[in-house]
Amino acid sequence: MSIIHKTTLTPTKLELLATWLPAQPWYAATQRAPELSKAGGFRLDDPKGEVGIEFMVVRDDSGDRPAWYHVPMTYRAAPLDGADPALIGTAEHGVLGRRWVYDGPHDPVFVAQVLALLQGRAEPQAQSVSHTPDPSVTAEVAGAGFDVPAGAAEASAVANGPDGTRLTVGDGGPALQVARVLRPESGAGTTGARGHVSAGWPLPDGGEARCRFVVLHDTAS
Repeated sequence: MSIIHKTTLTPTKLELLATWLPAQPWYAATQRAPELSKAGGFRLDDPKGEVGIEFMVVRDDSGDRPAWYHVPMTYRAAPLDGADPALIGTAEHGVLGRRWVYDGPHDPVFVAQVLALLQGRAEPQAQSVSHTPDPSVTAEVAGAGFDVPAGAAEASAVANGPDGTRLTVGDGGPALQVARVLRPESGAGTTGARGHVSAGWPLPDGGEARCRFVVLHDTAS
C-alpha cells in the first residue's frame, strides 16, 4: 500500500503546477498568476512499488470565483522514455531524492492502474495517510466486465483538449475520458459511458462536491 513520507519536496507540487497549469488547453485563463492550493484527491498503488500515482484536486483562486482542477500525477525515480511533453517538472524529495513528475494520463502505469480500479483489482488509497484505503472513491462499471487488450497501457494514445483528456487504450479496446475542470456532478463526457470513477472534494462553505473524475467508454469512438 501507499507509503506517505512526511518530508520536503523542492519545488513543491503546487509550485510546479503554477507554471504547468496555464499552458494546458483546459485551463481557464484569468490573466493573473495562478493562486493554487491543494483541495483533495486520492492515490493508487503501483503493484511494483516503483511509481507514485496521485489524483490531486487543485483549487485556483486567481479568478473572480474559485476553480477546481483534476491533475493526476505520477512520480518516478528516472525519466519515462518518450514522455518529455508530459513532464510537469522535477523535484528533490527529502527521502527519495530526485523525482520526475508526469501528467498521469501519459504514463502507462497510471493507465494500467485506472483500468485495474475499474475492474475491481485495485483499491483507492488515502491521499496523505499511509496504508489507508479511501472508501469515498468509487468505481462502477455497468454490465459484465470489460476486456483490455494485452499491452494496452503501453499502446495508449492521448488526446488533450479543452474538454479534458481522452485515452485510447490499445487497438479496439476501451477509452478513458479524464475530467480536468471539476464541477459538482459533472459527467466528464458520460454519453454512452460504460463506467466511471467518482470522488469528492471540500467546498469553501464546508460542504463537499462530487463528480466523475474518469469515465469509461467501451471503444474510442
